[in-house]
Amino acid sequence: MAETAAWEYRVLTVGRWTGTKDEDLEAALNELGEQGWEAVNVLNREGSPKLTLVVKRPLTPGARRRRSMPGEIAP
Repeated sequence: MAETAAWEYRVLTVGRWTGTKDEDLEAALNELGEQGWEAVNVLNREGSPKLTLVVKRPLTPGARRRRSMPGEIAP
């Protein structure tokens, strides 16, 4: 039986109160991609000029250890 993949997720908001420029979104996605994150959803909340990104990457043993340490926030 195949092992089920474990994922870690991150949610972050991109943009300014004046809106989200394409180049800002592209820069954020490229930076996240270099860190191994894959975008799974982009939310545009009603009334907000900002975008919320939901990204995931495989959960590594190192990330799992960091999550188990109190007060530690994974990058």
